Amino acid sequence: MADSVLQKFPLASQWPTVDPFLFVAYHKDDYPASDGALAPGVSLEERQIGSDFSGRDGWSMYHGQAVPGFPQHPHRGFETITYVRCGFVDHADSLGATARFGEGDTQWMTAGSGIQHSEMFPLLEDDAPNPLELFQIWLNLPAADKMVDPYFTMLWSHVTPSEMIRGANGEGAVDLTVLAGNLRDLKPAAPPPDSWASRDRSDVAIWHLSMEPDTRFELPVAAEGSIRALYAYEGSTVTIGTTEIAAGTGALIRSDEIIELSAGPAGIEIIILQGRPIGEPVAQYGPFVMNSQSEIEDAFRDYQATQFGGWPWPNETPNHGTAARRFAIHADGRCEDIS
Repeated sequence: MADSVLQKFPLASQWPTVDPFLFVAYHKDDYPASDGALAPGVSLEERQIGSDFSGRDGWSMYHGQAVPGFPQHPHRGFETITYVRCGFVDHADSLGATARFGEGDTQWMTAGSGIQHSEMFPLLEDDAPNPLELFQIWLNLPAADKMVDPYFTMLWSHVTPSEMIRGANGEGAVDLTVLAGNLRDLKPAAPPPDSWASRDRSDVAIWHLSMEPDTRFELPVAAEGSIRALYAYEGSTVTIGTTEIAAGTGALIRSDEIIELSAGPAGIEIIILQGRPIGEPVAQYGPFVMNSQSEIEDAFRDYQATQFGGWPWPNETPNHGTAARRFAIHADGRCEDIS
């Protein structure tokens, strides 16, 4: 029998991917109690404020000055899928749209022809720690769709399909969450209309598996030509077919056969990405992903000339107050109020 694992690689803060994905940024920060104004309630003196990726004391400020996160910045030519397992993200963008999401929510944003947005991590608890865990997955757009209108969809946690799958004797469980791509009887909400994932032949899937110790799970056969990557990011070990890998390891795995996953003695947390490749040249520079260097240069010129619609907010780090309210206000005025 052929090995189910085609390639293994170590995981850092940015995980390597294959077409149609570009990369995954994984953030796990144990933020302290806030100062009552959404910022850490401790000294920031020993941090390189504005570019703090130190992980000091278990957390980073990233590009934030007071509140952690990523102030106003542009994108063009791809999509971001931001899956927040705990903590919150405050979104604002150049279209005038805004949102606060977290605690299992996902934002799927098509940057398309160009958008500016901010992603700040508000610390809402002033008498307890503020843990944050999120995955931001960059999914490419084909050349035909790189200049579509920007758009975002919210996949709120209460409508994100999930299933707790128990063993034959009721012992041990696998908690499955499906963000994209049908699995078992779980069918997620539709991605944005211009996403590569919206095309029937793309076979894009994003699945999260939380496997308790010594549990098993079968991955089905994918569509012909699809590529599948597995990221074992926390726990002990997982055996993929007959090959064991440790937490902190990624693997390209076969997609043309049923593969059994077996969790190790301390369980395992897994993200699986799957899709048919777009199969086009990729030119990337910072926040822009196009098909050629000349298109990257065009993106910079367009951004300098138009600011992708400008920035309608009073500062580069808008936040949405101290109440734990989850909501989205879209560019067309549509409102979603979750809590």
